[in-house]
Amino acid sequence: MTRTAGAFYTSVMDQTYNQVAGKSLERIAALSDGLFAFAMTLIVLDIRLPEIASVHSEGDLLSALLAMAPRMVTYLMSFLTLGIFWVGQQVQLSHLERSDRHLTWLHLLYLAVVTLIPLSTRLLAGFIGYRTALLAYWVNLLLLGIVIYACWAYACKAKLVKKEAMRGDYSLLRRRILSAQGLYAFGASLCFFDTAWSIAFIVLVQLNYAIAPRIPFLSDL
Repeated sequence: MTRTAGAFYTSVMDQTYNQVAGKSLERIAALSDGLFAFAMTLIVLDIRLPEIASVHSEGDLLSALLAMAPRMVTYLMSFLTLGIFWVGQQVQLSHLERSDRHLTWLHLLYLAVVTLIPLSTRLLAGFIGYRTALLAYWVNLLLLGIVIYACWAYACKAKLVKKEAMRGDYSLLRRRILSAQGLYAFGASLCFFDTAWSIAFIVLVQLNYAIAPRIPFLSDL
């Protein structure tokens, strides 16, 4: 065995499994893309077309379509939710130099919460006038915010972030997560007056983040 090969073998043997596991950012991104796409598909599958046997006129069809409105609203809200949190995760990953085992598991936890969105959406669509259903949906949003914040905080603490990102983007990403969660919490609190107000406010917040209007105050949120 040559000296170079021997040194390489010794270096590999000195490493533990935890030191080499979960280093691929590409694999995290690939799994995330798949799970987000699957969750986005599930929420639309919950929208059922009217039964043919129950429709006998244009009026019947129109009434049946209007009855689908709550599920269409919750679909729109959840699609925006998934889109916003997918973009947020991709922004974080693009600012990382590398990953490690702990960060990988944090992102897996994040994806586990993502897969709950179809469930909380279905609950809200079925009981759209109930505070409990709205608050359950908000808890799902809160958990997404907590875990994605933890991902970024750990990445910065473990020095996995690119040096150029640490200069300005560090506080920017933290502030964006916290401001979004503050707005979601305010929106959820409106359910004690009317769940329709909560849903309307949350949808407006999501549209703001999705469209990013060129309004100084709103664009900074």
